[in-house]
Amino acid sequence: MSQEKIIRVMVAKPGLDGHDRGAKVIARALRDAGMEVIYTGLRQTPEQIVTAALQEDVAALLLSILSGAHNHLFPRVMQLLKEKGGENILVIGGGVIPQDDIPGLKNAGIREIFGPGTSTEVIVNFIKENAH
Repeated sequence: MSQEKIIRVMVAKPGLDGHDRGAKVIARALRDAGMEVIYTGLRQTPEQIVTAALQEDVAALLLSILSGAHNHLFPRVMQLLKEKGGENILVIGGGVIPQDDIPGLKNAGIREIFGPGTSTEVIVNFIKENAH
């Protein structure tokens, strides 16, 4: 009988955004789905997020933002992950992100963007199917 490996995920709030209700809802849903969840808390720099993700050896990193700084902060996280050997980490984003910004974020390496109202089941399934 083989045991399914528990997926380690990190939920991070980059930048000065002080709203974390959505991030906490997602973190709870991931935990309830059997994942090991690390939550960084508010106001994290890209450097802090990447350092923590690498130290915790996570399979997935979820970036949640409402401040509008996603076009700067998300690509910076991706750049640092690449520089530090974390390019194998599945990175997804969430929050209030305009549709016009999504192609650029995906081009930077963000695998998927989930907006307000996305079912937690959709996010859980995406991570289960794509995290390695």
